[in-house]
Amino acid sequence: MEDLKQQFSEKVIDEMVDQFDYDSPMAVPRLERVTINTGIGERVKGKSSDKAQEIMDYFLTDVGLIAGQKPVVSKAKKSISGFEIRKGDPAGVKVTLRGDKMNNFLEKLVNVVFPGLRDFRGINPDSVDESGNLTIGIEEHISFPEVPADERDDIFSLQVTVVNTATSYEEGLELFKKLGFPFKKDN
Repeated sequence: MEDLKQQFSEKVIDEMVDQFDYDSPMAVPRLERVTINTGIGERVKGKSSDKAQEIMDYFLTDVGLIAGQKPVVSKAKKSISGFEIRKGDPAGVKVTLRGDKMNNFLEKLVNVVFPGLRDFRGINPDSVDESGNLTIGIEEHISFPEVPADERDDIFSLQVTVVNTATSYEEGLELFKKLGFPFKKDN
């Protein structure tokens, strides 16, 4: 299978120009970045600082393996007493991918992870927002081949957001479909 960048330049640009009547190939929406994140707040709440650090290291390691890039710990921006969250508490782990790392991750997601997911029937088109960006939830991080599933006790979910330069739902959805993202068929 051809890579994402090659597919975009050889096929997608021309098809999108024809379909949306762009004035120039440069007006065709392009992928900008992928953000991968997961929440850790509940898992570290009430733990000793050593145990909390151990949990954060576990999340940082596995998200780093999945992304191929070092993630960062995101912290709570404000205190929320109802959720027992204090400003500065660790809230999650995230990483942003661009360029070749983004393309490699998306190829792996589409060609390896999605086909390996249990009961996967395609991405819901409602996962594309009104600006054309795609957000997908992955229930088990061990679905990625880099994570040794037999060595992991704590399985966590991930949120993957693919941001592009589209200006509408229709443009974004078409871009993702033309790039080979498996969407559910209309029934």
